[in-house]
Amino acid sequence: MTIVEQGGGPAPQAVPDLIKETTTQTFVKDVIEESKRQPVLIDFWAPWCGPCRQLTPVLEKAVRAAKGKVKLVKMNIDEHPAIPGQMGIQSIPAVIAFVGGQPADGFMGAVPESQVNAFIDKLTKGMTAPGEPNIAEILKEAEAVLAEGDPAAAAQIYAEILGFDATNIAALAGLSKCYVTTGAVEQAKQTIAMVPESKRNDAAVKAVQASIDLAEQAQSVGPVTELEQKVAANPLDHQARFDLATALNALGQRNEATNQLLEIVKRDRKWNDDGARKQLVQFFEAWGGTDEATVEGRKRLSTILFS
Repeated sequence: MTIVEQGGGPAPQAVPDLIKETTTQTFVKDVIEESKRQPVLIDFWAPWCGPCRQLTPVLEKAVRAAKGKVKLVKMNIDEHPAIPGQMGIQSIPAVIAFVGGQPADGFMGAVPESQVNAFIDKLTKGMTAPGEPNIAEILKEAEAVLAEGDPAAAAQIYAEILGFDATNIAALAGLSKCYVTTGAVEQAKQTIAMVPESKRNDAAVKAVQASIDLAEQAQSVGPVTELEQKVAANPLDHQARFDLATALNALGQRNEATNQLLEIVKRDRKWNDDGARKQLVQFFEAWGGTDEATVEGRKRLSTILFS
């Protein structure tokens, strides 16, 4: 077998468990069997290969950063030529990823650190490192608890996630939503302000921001009873009806709030520069696209607009 030098290599000192050397005799155990538990990278290298020495520290750093989601096994092809020969390795460094006992992906040459990281990220996408909490599962739990009407318990779960990952966008949005639900609008604003500008278009973030805006509007419109009396006294008082819808939404009475805004749209579509429809769209954004009130409200709005 002719081996062409390209780049990748030996380790100054192998890290126990995550990084190790293998031999022809231990290859099946170290790579094939181990890859049934988590992905394993095998790095084919040789002492004379300069690019191998460039790649090794990059590989080791990336593997350590993955915190156990992936392991690195290195094979000196001069001492153990049989396996690389069987696999058709023609140049080094060559890195092959094994998943589930089979080769799944790979690359050749001393590639940049960013490319190594992207390779490992793709390989381990959706995986949880050993000892790490499963953030996706915990987020689902928090959402379920909030949906069941216990914002205090949900807030505690979101706070635990943020204790582990302070930049988790879903947790920041969820915690802010809990605050809005309990009327703590200022705390909600402070929490959502922690979301980076580049993430402000995230659907969950936009929904919470809409909820905060609506909650602030509701604080200035007055008691529901007074607004209901105004509307009863003058059904054409669109501003009172608009304010009533805002107040009803703040109380969680979504269908009633929708009814009031649709009534304005039916009576005077152009009122306040199409304000009733715009407010309804903001309701939908705050409630979420799959909420029953959103789905039904959109149907009814479409019926009015296109009839």
